[in-house]
Amino acid sequence: MKKIVTLLMVVALIFSLSACDSSGQRQDTISTLETVSELQERQPTPTDLDFSLERYNLIRRAYWVNGQREKAAAVVCQVEKPLGYIVLFTESGSVVGRFVVDGKVSSLNSYLTPDSEAYSSNYWLDWIADVDGSYGENDAGIFFFTPDGKYVEWTGTYLYSDIPFEVDDPVVKVGG
Repeated sequence: MKKIVTLLMVVALIFSLSACDSSGQRQDTISTLETVSELQERQPTPTDLDFSLERYNLIRRAYWVNGQREKAAAVVCQVEKPLGYIVLFTESGSVVGRFVVDGKVSSLNSYLTPDSEAYSSNYWLDWIADVDGSYGENDAGIFFFTPDGKYVEWTGTYLYSDIPFEVDDPVVKVGG
């Protein structure tokens, strides 16, 4: 079924591009779509994931930021969570903090549900509220939980790894 859908998408794009452009750009686009289709066939999206740490984090965050911390703490993780290590930096490179991450770092712009549904026949979007009834975007950033259950959000630069590491406090020099 995926092959048929991908093939139909490629054919539709070929027809739409042929009406717009007669340059090599059209052929490049077609070649790229064919290559991507072949790669998706050889390396399909995994369908055997049993548990998502991203969804786990999002569920915990939904409870946490809405004042239901007991529920956030009670959410059960069905896999062994890895530990990660993160250093948060200011724009000038100074270290703000170092943390051990319980599980994984997640994007503030990841959601449990889509933010809208597109109705292509009418060319309009129907905006869908988030789980807390709100609409809109979050800041571009990350969030994570520490092993002792603390919640951290960050909208700056960071370094993350699954191995412990040390970062010396950078020295900021202003010359003139």
